[in-house]
Amino acid sequence: MSKWISVCQLNDINPNTGVCALVNGKQVAIFRPRDNDELFAIDNMDPFAKSNVLSRGLICEHEEQLWVASPLKKQRFNLSTGQCLENDVVSLATYKIRVNKDTVEISD
Repeated sequence: MSKWISVCQLNDINPNTGVCALVNGKQVAIFRPRDNDELFAIDNMDPFAKSNVLSRGLICEHEEQLWVASPLKKQRFNLSTGQCLENDVVSLATYKIRVNKDTVEISD
């Protein structure tokens, strides 16, 4: 059974940005693409640059889906699935995320 880990308050994440949280020793990028409670969580590690930078990437829309573009190598990763748009054999782990009484929680 998984448990939920509190990582920050919803107000700590500005709309259209991402933040990084340490969850069980792993960096997770959390994104709030709009001014609502919709959140996404994926690995923070850019697999092409081998750097923990994706939380600083740009959120973009492509074919009605939300993506984050790496600030270093510019590859785009789907916020829902973790799939890389430019290289279909590369994908990132995604995490269950929720808002519970204004606290952002990630399932371990």
